[in-house]
Amino acid sequence: MRVEIWSDIACPWCYIGKARFASGLAGFAHRDDVEVVHRSFELDPNAPASSGVPVLDMLATKYGVSREQAEAMEARVAEAAAGEGLGYRSDRLHGNTFDLHRLLHLAKEHGVQDALIGALYHANFAEARPLDDSEVLTALATAAGVPAEESARVLADPTAYADAVRADEREASELGASGVPFFVIDRRYGISGGQPAEVFRQALERAHAERPVQILPDASADVCGDDGCAVPGK
Repeated sequence: MRVEIWSDIACPWCYIGKARFASGLAGFAHRDDVEVVHRSFELDPNAPASSGVPVLDMLATKYGVSREQAEAMEARVAEAAAGEGLGYRSDRLHGNTFDLHRLLHLAKEHGVQDALIGALYHANFAEARPLDDSEVLTALATAAGVPAEESARVLADPTAYADAVRADEREASELGASGVPFFVIDRRYGISGGQPAEVFRQALERAHAERPVQILPDASADVCGDDGCAVPGK
């Protein structure tokens, strides 16, 4: 089975949803047969690369609320994060995430995409680290298992994996995803939002139960068909 997750590092519900999905997956009997692929989605593609805007100021402006109301909004999200055992800080900065998605495509080639996205989420939400700093990103990628020189090369070249990011975003639109997180199971079931773990577990079980039987060909095996049964030794 394959589960594709469209998300953005700047999205708190993607951060929380990843943890809830992991809990749901842990309770799924066939979890070892599930491949998880992270896809790109930018919530604010027009944000400057190094805006340095405090997230509380961004929220107040975006939703037309006071800073106190923005703080209350963040407090409710922080409570949800704490419920999943996740750290959450509201003194982080808001900025463009395109380079992060490009780096995640590189990590996918090394088989460490899930490790890197988890590290990026933690660095952003639990530690409020500056993710527009190439040295910080390279260090996170290296710790996740991406060679430092490859990370540095990709970050220095704005065209590297840019097409892959755009392709993911087009596909999200084609699938009808207008927000994230957006989970797609075997290209048959879509789940929107950071749902409870039980919702993910039940969806995985349903998708698994409804999967078609796959027949593995074996020329040496004897079978019976409409024209009779195979005769041993012939």
